[in-house]
Amino acid sequence: MSNLQCWSSQKDDRGDYEVAVIYFRAGYSPNNYPTESEWRARLLMEQSCAVKCPSISYHLAGTKKIQQELAKPNVLERFVDNPEDISKLRKCFAGLWSLDDPNIVKDAMDQPELFVLKPQREGGGNNVYGDDVREKLKELHKEGGEGFAAYILMQRIFPQTSDAHFVRKGCYHRDQAISELGIYGAYLRNKEKVILNNQCGYLMRTKVSSSDEGGVAAGFAVLDSIYLT
Repeated sequence: MSNLQCWSSQKDDRGDYEVAVIYFRAGYSPNNYPTESEWRARLLMEQSCAVKCPSISYHLAGTKKIQQELAKPNVLERFVDNPEDISKLRKCFAGLWSLDDPNIVKDAMDQPELFVLKPQREGGGNNVYGDDVREKLKELHKEGGEGFAAYILMQRIFPQTSDAHFVRKGCYHRDQAISELGIYGAYLRNKEKVILNNQCGYLMRTKVSSSDEGGVAAGFAVLDSIYLT
């Protein structure tokens, strides 16, 4: 976890520096924890009084398995009281399923273009699309299904495309594009007390509709702006 960054505050009574904020640039991938030493370091940080960005609970909330669990009936009710808010949230959900469901696995094998196979990882470069979904499911089945728990199946979303103009390395071309809007949020709590929970900006990225990947840093998409009409 060499990319871990810590900011320090004032010295304590012993003359040592007390860490105020722990910001994770690593720790999101299994290869960041090759030995028990890394796990002990993560536990030490989580048990500290420093502000964690993200904390382990916030980190886990972004995993695919938790998203799948939240999509199950009667789960949102544990966290949201207003029935109208629950209904609005559910309308935003795509289908999310465990590989323990043989009917869904069969559907994905028969029509892999309608699904995305997602591992418990960050999205960019790790999701499986198209015919590769069928091949990966076959591979997991040959291994006895032991790897099923590491993946979920998601209903593939087919967003509306729009005509766009792209320039790369001085060359212009016109293509069908897909845009994705991400909302930034700031969240800070102390145990059960929520100190800050605000929307604080957005990011718009645009890519050609034929691309399965959408990372800006990886070169698949470009930063864009909203144009309201």
